[in-house]
Amino acid sequence: MGSDIEIEHGFPHLETVRTAITALYKRLSPDTVRTFGASVLPVDVAFSADEDPYLGVQRVAGAMVRHLRLPDARMIVSFREMRHAGSIELAAGPEYFIELNSRFKSHREDIGAALAHEVMHVYLHRLDLAFPGTRDNEILTDTAAAYLGAGWLLLDAYRESSVSTQKLGYLTPEEFGYVLAKRALVFDEDPSPWFTSPQAYEAYTKGLARARRDERRPPLAAAGRLGRHRYTRDRRTARGSAAEGYAFEGHDPPRVSFPCPTCHQRIRLPVQGRLRARCGLCRTVLDCDT
Repeated sequence: MGSDIEIEHGFPHLETVRTAITALYKRLSPDTVRTFGASVLPVDVAFSADEDPYLGVQRVAGAMVRHLRLPDARMIVSFREMRHAGSIELAAGPEYFIELNSRFKSHREDIGAALAHEVMHVYLHRLDLAFPGTRDNEILTDTAAAYLGAGWLLLDAYRESSVSTQKLGYLTPEEFGYVLAKRALVFDEDPSPWFTSPQAYEAYTKGLARARRDERRPPLAAAGRLGRHRYTRDRRTARGSAAEGYAFEGHDPPRVSFPCPTCHQRIRLPVQGRLRARCGLCRTVLDCDT
């Protein structure tokens, strides 16, 4: 945080993000994922001008605990000078100690964003869901927070101006936008009216465009004319496309594998023209032209 930090943009962690979405569906089940259809609302994390920061931060932490259905978890939150936005001591519970950057005492509008990330660490810890390596595990945490309805706050905390620059979390702004858009397409929930940061809205728009591309990649029937042309050509030679994500397998009968546009679990179908298929993981019904 500060005026001299450099913000990374684009989609450099996209494959890890997609793997994280798949892991959530596998570990939680589609039915449990669907219970997070409503996001944390702005009113749940809003601070009044005269609210005590120590009391307010406990109130917001409680809102995150209730959203993630962790009724027996107690968050003890304090402030201290540090380089990062926050840290948490993961233990057996039921008490978890969170430290937030003391800057948040005067920038209370972003306390919800910082707590969304830290409390998600507790949720994933209790699920015993983790990725190897600090970087990938933090990407998993950001992805889970955004996909399960709290992480729009992390994107809204992204701001760039001539005076200061701020971004929370390990995903790029556009990757946060991508995960929020994937959520929006599943739950029919548009988070954009909640953004107070114009840069967050722009990043969400870019992420939404990328998420919609997932739904128009062959062999999905919604693929565009050029994509269909490339797919037909590749099908003749049984040559897959790394860019589009499909691959051909076997000969009798030939099959095509490709990532589900919702959960990114790979689906395998016979190459036999127009058909409807259901993803075995997230249960999304797909209209395909193999």
